[in-house]
Amino acid sequence: MSDTLREDLQRRSEALYSTTPIPNINLMAFRSLPEEVHKYHSLVPLEGTDKERRTSFMGCTSLVYRAVNKETGDIVTLRRIEGFRLTNETAFAPVDKWNSLRHPNIAHLREAFTTRAFGDYSLVFVYDYYPSAQTLYSTHLAPPDPSVLAALHSAHAHSQSSPQSSRQRHYRKNNNGRGAGSSSSLNLPGNGLGVGEPAGPIEEKTLWSYVVQIVSAMKEAHDKGLALRVLDATKVLVVGKNRIRINCCGVFDVLGYEHRLSVEAQKYEDVQALARLIVALCTRGQLNIATQAQQTKDAITRTYSPDVWELIFFLAQPQQRPLTVDKILERLGNRVLMEMNAAQGYSDQLEGELMGELENGRLVRLMSKLGFINERPDFSHEPRWSETGDRYIIGLFRDYVFHQVDETGNPVVNLTHVITCLNKLDAGIDEKIMLVSRDEQTCFVVSYKELKLCIDSAFGELARRR
Repeated sequence: MSDTLREDLQRRSEALYSTTPIPNINLMAFRSLPEEVHKYHSLVPLEGTDKERRTSFMGCTSLVYRAVNKETGDIVTLRRIEGFRLTNETAFAPVDKWNSLRHPNIAHLREAFTTRAFGDYSLVFVYDYYPSAQTLYSTHLAPPDPSVLAALHSAHAHSQSSPQSSRQRHYRKNNNGRGAGSSSSLNLPGNGLGVGEPAGPIEEKTLWSYVVQIVSAMKEAHDKGLALRVLDATKVLVVGKNRIRINCCGVFDVLGYEHRLSVEAQKYEDVQALARLIVALCTRGQLNIATQAQQTKDAITRTYSPDVWELIFFLAQPQQRPLTVDKILERLGNRVLMEMNAAQGYSDQLEGELMGELENGRLVRLMSKLGFINERPDFSHEPRWSETGDRYIIGLFRDYVFHQVDETGNPVVNLTHVITCLNKLDAGIDEKIMLVSRDEQTCFVVSYKELKLCIDSAFGELARRR
């Protein structure tokens, strides 16, 4: 498995089970969280608890927690709307529609419920949990944290004065091509910028990937009679390399149920929101197309191809008839094919990685069988069971694989030899090897096929006596 993929998966695994509060958490508020809410327990905040850091929905602030479903063991995300008292149970009707919608670019809404477990009237939405996910805002638009900048500047100054650190930076650059130890690539939380780096524009390839994924999600929702209503940089999650999921779907449908717009009006607002989101990503949120159209056009055409501005203008201009998602897809054309090709290429890459892990699994199972058999002290009232019959040959094979020595008596530590032998054994090929006892008085010439039969027979004997 590649180092990049391994690190990413390990980071996600750590995020799944970490109980350490994130920065900007009010520890008193964290400790006062209820032990259980509805059927969920082990709540851990995922966002800062300071009021200015909370996400707002129609004037209502929200907090996000990771939690565990006590019935299934699933790890989920709880989005709690504070101080909201639901007066009409029919407002939950959209939740069922969103629950039935499954799309690779939409965070799945599982359920919603009201609770007083937090000491107030709260409305809670339950979504699938995506470990290590960041919003588009924190990934591309958020300014660097000054405290983090200061710490990294200090670390960088120290590394510049250390020859050993310089050598380490050079070594890492040769390994991953990014110069991971250099100041220009020290990663900051959120925006991925280096120390002192100005915020650079999002790459056009990445931008088009985001647009295609959002339009795909929009089409799925619109075809089901729903609207996303959350196309904002703070509501779209980056869950992998250029992979996004639209978060918080269904929240506005419930909160604004009493004063809801027509579905057509909501769909139109999705299109306008997409145009605003593209402009925000291209200009780092510094320009507004509604009031600064010419400045926006100039800024975008300086950095991106004409296709980007043409799409924005197409989305934002007034239409005699409401613009449909199908029309947008026609406009995207080749970009959709490019995204599909990239997705299939990445799928091939992951399948290749998975094949390697599949081989590892086979070898682990084989070594586990050998571990069960070799040097077992007693079985079925036979103290020397593992040293007689076929098991004796299995023990000699263990020595052949792991206990070889060179002409000076030093152990041969050759992983290639080990893996090659185990692969041949797992395949059960006809190739023969000579196994010699430790006193060199006895030898056997056996094939890997015969050895495999011996191991399966011995392991089967153990398994039958459970």
